Amino acid sequence: MHLRQIISLLLLYIVTTTTAKRLIKPSERLLARQNANASAQQGGRVVGGTNADPGFASYQISIQGQYNGHWCGGSIIDKQWIITAAHCIDGYNPPYLRIITGTVEWDQPRAIYYADEFYTHCNYNNPDFANDIGLIHLNDSIVFDQYTQAIPLASKPLEDNAEAIITGWGDLALGGPETKILQKLTLRHMSHKRCAEVYEDEGILDVGHICTFTKEGEGTCHGDSGGPLISGGELVGLVNWGQPCAVGYPDAYASVYFYRDWIRRVMSGTCKTCHCEASNYPTFGSKK
Repeated sequence: MHLRQIISLLLLYIVTTTTAKRLIKPSERLLARQNANASAQQGGRVVGGTNADPGFASYQISIQGQYNGHWCGGSIIDKQWIITAAHCIDGYNPPYLRIITGTVEWDQPRAIYYADEFYTHCNYNNPDFANDIGLIHLNDSIVFDQYTQAIPLASKPLEDNAEAIITGWGDLALGGPETKILQKLTLRHMSHKRCAEVYEDEGILDVGHICTFTKEGEGTCHGDSGGPLISGGELVGLVNWGQPCAVGYPDAYASVYFYRDWIRRVMSGTCKTCHCEASNYPTFGSKK
């Protein structure tokens, strides 16, 4: 095996043996509040969630590597399209990842699909933590059934305090073990103004973000990134970042309604300047 292939495989193994949720660097004010509420980390799974029954969240997918298990979530939005967070796919080579569908147990897939291209927002992480949204195009069409369906995109902005459901295979707690059974949790939308007040010292809440919060001990954790936030039967958010895990701060999501035009233009193939390919690792045998 050529040295280049060995190095590529080693890099692939390293990046596919981690689960994702972006962590913010908290200010002294947030750290003080976190220390005061440290006991909130004792919740579980999508922290504070419960097991989902088979067929629940039929749009939910698991993004996995070839050599390990789940590391990010995502949603089916069309027969050949998956939506997720940009930080879940940025820099990876599509053939090395697989998409698991139709199951509430990530290690018991009903079907496995593979990507032929990724697309990330060209302003991803510019500024920091902004535009964290990406699309995966599959090399085959998803077969829909009672366990596998697409979810409609948000058609209107969320109202303050609206109920929303988060699902995912995230860790049981910060640094804790993962769960193999999909977790579900009902949260409340927090207005952008109220969320910005919480994170005012960090300056990382962008206009394209929405937030949820109910109480300490409920929220997202590592492995939930890219996963769906649903309200009114529509996909309204994608897990982006937070102060891990469920310690009394809002979680932030990419707003699907805000990025709806970008999503549709990328899927249509008519906009060549509104996205960037994330597959920037060379394929074996390709020329530099």
